[in-house]
Amino acid sequence: MLRDSTGRNESSVAGGETVRAFVPYPLPPMPPLELDGTRQAALERATLAVGRLDSIALLLSDPQLFLYAYVRREAVLSSQIEGTQSSLSDLLLFELEETPGVPFDDVVEVSNYVAALEHGMARLREGFPLCNRLLRDMHVQLMARGRGTEKAPGEFRRSQNWIGGTRPGNARFVPPPAQEVEPCMAALEGFIHDEKAKLPVLLKAALAHVQFETIHPFLDGNGRLGRLLIALLLHEGGALTQPLLYLSLYFKQHRALYYELLDRVRRQGDWEAWVDFFLEGVETTATGAVNTARRLVELFQQDSQRVQASGRGAANLMRTLEALRQRPLTDLGQVRQQTGISFPTASKAMLTLVEMGIARELTGQRRNRVFVYDAYLNILNEDGEAL
Repeated sequence: MLRDSTGRNESSVAGGETVRAFVPYPLPPMPPLELDGTRQAALERATLAVGRLDSIALLLSDPQLFLYAYVRREAVLSSQIEGTQSSLSDLLLFELEETPGVPFDDVVEVSNYVAALEHGMARLREGFPLCNRLLRDMHVQLMARGRGTEKAPGEFRRSQNWIGGTRPGNARFVPPPAQEVEPCMAALEGFIHDEKAKLPVLLKAALAHVQFETIHPFLDGNGRLGRLLIALLLHEGGALTQPLLYLSLYFKQHRALYYELLDRVRRQGDWEAWVDFFLEGVETTATGAVNTARRLVELFQQDSQRVQASGRGAANLMRTLEALRQRPLTDLGQVRQQTGISFPTASKAMLTLVEMGIARELTGQRRNRVFVYDAYLNILNEDGEAL
């Protein structure tokens, strides 16, 4: 459905130029979102896919193993959209206090993303509401180190920003003037908690994401926090008990269409085209995550059977394999901490796993060696460009 523009334009000054800044009207859309039979069917398919994803705990003996690596995969993908060059291996090396092979600021940016998500989820589990204060607190985590520390972490912007273009005058989009940010974000918070709207949580997440990106309330980090908002909304709305649905890869694969649809909402009020795109992304992404979990279960079972059939020392081999499942890129010190076995025993067991082709040593050194569970990371990295 094509509506009029979903906001109003106001004159604003940025970089010494007078520009037309866009102030979005509060949600929900008016007239209301059109849910015809095709769109309703898409909503039902996406909802079922999310339900299957939420049941992933039934597949995995320890869902936290999957969550640990999957969250980090999302952090890498979301940050790549913003131009970082880090890979999942770079992040895991960084967390191991080893030196990654990319610029320090890149991998720090990805690590900050993990910290922001974990902070937000921890607060929600404590009963803290999904509100602007929580988003500001997460923004502090997102901008804590590396690039962006000078971009007012945790504070809504007090100056005009713009998106695309070489200067404000030729920008692709100019968000609301600074004085409109607080009112716009207050209205968005009100929509998130408006029980009268009675929108399914997936539709609420679809609308809220666009509104957040349109407001662009911070000087930096808006894209990453806007994508995190989707996961938080689905958790708080009861669709997911764990933050396992991330659309960054889908948005990255369809980047041009993603930005085009955001612009169409703003200019023409075409919320329906955006919702169709979003629901397809949810269904595709949730189904992919379930398939990834199943493949990991099969991998763990196959490797466990190989280890158990190896004979002597199988108990220590299983402990070491379990450590690799928890941290697919690790060193012997970490294995020792996780398993409680001695350093020589851990070293012997890990070298046996290398001989079996389960693990691989990365450094080529005799000391401070780092080992990787290649098959695990390869499954996570599939379809992730530049990983």
